[in-house]
Amino acid sequence: MSSNIPLSEILNTAIAREEGAYFFYLDLIERAESKDAKETLQFIAEEEKKHRRFLVDYKSGKKGKTSLELSTPVNYKIAEHLDEVDPDKPLSSTDIYLIAAHREMAANKFYTELAGMHSDPEVKDMLLKMASEELKHKEKMEYLYSNTAFAQTAGG
Repeated sequence: MSSNIPLSEILNTAIAREEGAYFFYLDLIERAESKDAKETLQFIAEEEKKHRRFLVDYKSGKKGKTSLELSTPVNYKIAEHLDEVDPDKPLSSTDIYLIAAHREMAANKFYTELAGMHSDPEVKDMLLKMASEELKHKEKMEYLYSNTAFAQTAGG
């Protein structure tokens, strides 16, 4: 399916989503109790900031200044099988990682669907790279979720 949505509109929407994600993670940092969770969320917030910068640069024609690589992250599919956590309740580290995994899953879907709407190979490639970046974040959150929710014991 092809779309006639102007690239500038797509980029403006994507930039706004990345800004929203950045502030979402800053809010979660304030609510996290674990130092490890805070550090992880800070890392992801900074990644969202980099994504915004990439999109702003792309929009202004500086496509070579910052680059993204298409990769194939592991998709544990934990978020697909667990309900979203109410973000307004007191949050444990596992809750925070699951909330983040759901958010990254939605971001991956957003970029993947946009890529499917465009026939321009350069735009499609850029959107698929953004989708891949979001899936990498989901992978990290699901990995942390599983290691926190199902911690290894001394007995194995």
